[in-house]
Order: sequence, then C-alpha cells, then structure tokens
Amino acid sequence: MVAVPIEHGSLEAEVFGTGTPSVLVIQTALHADELAPLSRALAAHTPGAVIHCHRRGYAGSSPAVPGATMAELADDVRGLIGALGLAPVHLVGVSFSSAIALTLAAVSPRDVHTLTVVETPPIQGPTVSQFRTDAAGFVSLFEAQGAAAALAEFLSMLAGPDWREWCEADMPGSVAAMERDAVTFFTSDMPALLHWEPERSDLSRIRCPVLCVGGQSTSPWFREARQVLQRWLPQSDHAVVPGAGHVVATTHTEALAELVSDFIRQHPATPTPAGADRTRTVPPSRPG
Repeated sequence: MVAVPIEHGSLEAEVFGTGTPSVLVIQTALHADELAPLSRALAAHTPGAVIHCHRRGYAGSSPAVPGATMAELADDVRGLIGALGLAPVHLVGVSFSSAIALTLAAVSPRDVHTLTVVETPPIQGPTVSQFRTDAAGFVSLFEAQGAAAALAEFLSMLAGPDWREWCEADMPGSVAAMERDAVTFFTSDMPALLHWEPERSDLSRIRCPVLCVGGQSTSPWFREARQVLQRWLPQSDHAVVPGAGHVVATTHTEALAELVSDFIRQHPATPTPAGADRTRTVPPSRPG
C-alpha cells in the first residue's frame, strides 16, 4: 500500500501488476478491499498496472468527511489521478463507486479515457423512491442502534441472511473490516448517495467510451439504473453477467474482469505526443 497525498488528506492505494498504470479501480462502499480481487484479475488481463484506491474513511486513507457530496468524493479521486499522473485513465466503479466514477467522468472528462460502471445505484425511475426510503431507514437504524445492527440489516437485504458466511468464505476477515468502517458508510457514503440526483444533462457531458455491466439476477433497483444509463448514454456498451446478482464483482470476478479488460483493449489510450513526458511515478507498494 502507498499513501497518495491529495487536498486535505491522503488516499491509500495498492498497485497490482507491473508497468505503466493505466487502470484505476475506485473502492466501493462498506469493504475497503472488496474490489481488490477484481483489480488483481484485471492486472492479469490488461497491459500495465492496475491501481485500486481506498476512499476516505476506509483502511489507511484519511478520515471521512461527514456530509461530503458525490462531487467531493469524485474530486478526491481526481486528486489521486493528478498526484499519480494517470490522466487519462481507464476508470472502473462498482456499485456505490459507480456514482463517483460517473460524476468524475462528467465533470472532468480529460481525466477519463474509458469508463466502466458495474451495478450502478438507482438514478431515476419507479424504484428510486423506495430505494431512498429504504436507504434513509438504514441511516435512522444506525443512529438509533449503532453500526452493527444497521450493517446486519442492510447486508441481509442486499445479499440475503447468509451474508456473513459468504463474505468470510470469499474474503476471510471481511466482516470485521466492514464493521470497523461501517460508520463511514452510514455517516458519509449513504447520505452522499441519498443526495445524488444526476440529471440527464449532467451525464450527457460524458464523452469517453462507457461500459455498463450488470448481474443477470440483480434486483430491479440496479436493473433499472442500467436501463436509464442506456437511454442517457447512447454511446455506451452494455453487458450482463449470467447467473450473477448485485455482488457480481465478488461472485463472478473472473468473468467481470474479462468483460472489462476486453472493453479496455478495444479503446487503447491515445499515445503521448513525441517529446512529451511519458513518465508516471507510482511509489512501490509496501508488503501487506
């Protein structure tokens, strides 16, 4: 892991693979390393290194800022891209971090060469109202009964009653990690998501190639979001992972990595002009 300075803090990042980094995976909510296996798989399929970053309030990054907006979370990622000299980067967001990735691609198109979003949270449509009601209920439960109770209720709804067992089977120690960082989820991430209401005009500023991926068996919330993006981003490609639900990055890691890497290879980065500085300095990861 390396600590990358950004404005008013730092973000922790891990580098997978070797060579010039070209892919940035934004950590999703709840578990700092949920997407580390995906990042590792992407590094095996794409040329160059893959960087997986931890957001504020997770693992070794700076503390979260309660009340931060999605635009401010995106600005953190833009700071990391600038600090590491990654632009333009192949940007990947999954679930919650899809909202960050979409926001960044819209407000700072020069930083993003391609955009991949997986299981994007609800944006617009019949299910959004229920989603926001449920999300607000989890925040209220957190305020009344604490992080452990709210976390258990949320993950039981999202992944079923056996969520502890499958989390530990896939990534031992993940339950303890989520319990440790759950305060960030309920005081920063969830409020930011509740106030994230992008308009079509906002996302229409995205000019890069876009890949939207969903699980075949996901809930109507996320299926509807993919349909909205298909209408709003007519230049986008769409793919569905057979047999997968919302946690496709965990349950179908290799299949997802192959989809994303194929998309990235179809859109190689524009070569740097002759005579320009091609150096991207990324500190080596320390063990662990």
